[in-house]
Amino acid sequence: MELLERAISEKGTVLPGNVLKVGSIINNQIDISLMCAMADEACSRFKDKGVTKVLTVEASGIAFAVLIAERLKVDAVFAKKSKTSNVEGEVYSARCYSYTHRKENTLIIPKEYLGSADNVLIADDFLANGEAVSALLDMANRAGARVVGAAIAVEKGFQGGGDRLRAKGLEVFSLAVIDSMDGGKIVFRKDK
Repeated sequence: MELLERAISEKGTVLPGNVLKVGSIINNQIDISLMCAMADEACSRFKDKGVTKVLTVEASGIAFAVLIAERLKVDAVFAKKSKTSNVEGEVYSARCYSYTHRKENTLIIPKEYLGSADNVLIADDFLANGEAVSALLDMANRAGARVVGAAIAVEKGFQGGGDRLRAKGLEVFSLAVIDSMDGGKIVFRKDK
């Protein structure tokens, strides 16, 4: 998506450890016009897939997921990164290592929000190694739900997570795929 790639090029910063900082457009501060255009693009790809739920991980992926869900007229569900006092009853859980935060989380979704009647679209702001999407996919599969694909804002293609997920048969649609960030220079994949 040219609009997103341009925003990343203009406002993104490459930090040590191949971390891409885009806090001014999709993380800490959200460029609403851009995020709406991103949701529109994702919906154009998955609108005919019978999606009944959009699934993401708290926190940064929620805005993208909610806008997609709103356009598809379905609910958004997000996996919490730890069990809190307001989560009761049975849950699906999966361990997930966060590349950005450099720590492992146990993702949790109450079983009442995800079931065998659901056609799930996974949505997230970043895909690096594929850990978060894999964890969400695992929980959706254990719920008996059908996963129709994954809508990703930014894929760090050079880390291979998207390719591994595609090799497993998951339709991964990334709005911007970065092939390298060597020397702080962001290079986008031309053929997605």
